[in-house]
Amino acid sequence: MAQENPLPEELAGQDGAPEDFIDADELAALRAERDDFRDRYVRALAEAENTRKRAERDRREAEQYGSTRLARDLLPVYDNLKRALEAANDETRAQAAALIEGVELTLRELTNVMTRHGITVISPSAGDAFDAQLHQAMFEAPVPGTKAGAIIQVMAEGFLLHDRLLRPAQVGVSSNTGG
Repeated sequence: MAQENPLPEELAGQDGAPEDFIDADELAALRAERDDFRDRYVRALAEAENTRKRAERDRREAEQYGSTRLARDLLPVYDNLKRALEAANDETRAQAAALIEGVELTLRELTNVMTRHGITVISPSAGDAFDAQLHQAMFEAPVPGTKAGAIIQVMAEGFLLHDRLLRPAQVGVSSNTGG
């Protein structure tokens, strides 16, 4: 069996076995200490790698979702612009065509900016199935000719930021039991 730790050069020519220089218990203690240091080193490397990965994941999440508060604050602006356009009847559109066009352009630009930053609109329609992951039921009502759980009215659109829900779509849901 080859020696694990050869003698230093200055001791190589001297009489005596390695056991004369290092006690067996001391050698076992040194080997145990070496193994302990090696184990600590491997664990420290693994911890450093885990920390690096965690920091990278946190950085990506901050990049993607750091604007969540600003995005939530912009949602009422979107809602109000939509309401303004929905409230304009044909007479108002004829009288204030430039104003209506300005509101439409503003809404379109806001929608483009939101899309560029990963915000998508959740636009359910009457008749769609209620999805608790994307919709918030504001009321239930038995509406003839609808299935239970079908959306019967949309009060406000919902929004996703990448894959996270910013705001659920606010909907009314049919409670028909007969179908």
